[in-house]
Amino acid sequence: MRSSNVSERQVTCTVARTDNSVVISAPIDLVWDMTNDVESWPELFSEYASAEIIARDGNTIDFRLTTKPDANGAVWTWVSRRTADRDTRTVRAHRIETGPFEYMNLNWYYRESAAGTEMQWIQEFEMKADAPFGNEAMVEHLNRATRVNMDHIKKVIEASS
Repeated sequence: MRSSNVSERQVTCTVARTDNSVVISAPIDLVWDMTNDVESWPELFSEYASAEIIARDGNTIDFRLTTKPDANGAVWTWVSRRTADRDTRTVRAHRIETGPFEYMNLNWYYRESAAGTEMQWIQEFEMKADAPFGNEAMVEHLNRATRVNMDHIKKVIEASS
């Protein structure tokens, strides 16, 4: 029998994920330009009250988002970093100020389609152990909020084209 000071333990992966997309009846360049103009997000997104650019470095920006009051009157704010790659039509973002999240990553993908431009958002995250809600509740919340925001973005962009 072998003796060892190393113990094994089961590691559980607790990554939560959302995957939502919308087709916008507009050219890909217009969709790209409007959705990557972070300063205009309070008009483009239904939930944001303000978007403040903190720093720029090439295609990477650090910015602070502040929400409009939610149903309970709470206002949320956080800082994110976002890198846009126009050549690949992708955006990689993550929260710097994570709040109730252990981490939050967001990837945006843009593809031309016969009906216009498909925009896809994939969010991967994990809630902190002491957060007031778990991964499943946040997945449900983010899916609802994402659908509302994507519908609003679609209407705004289609009205401008």
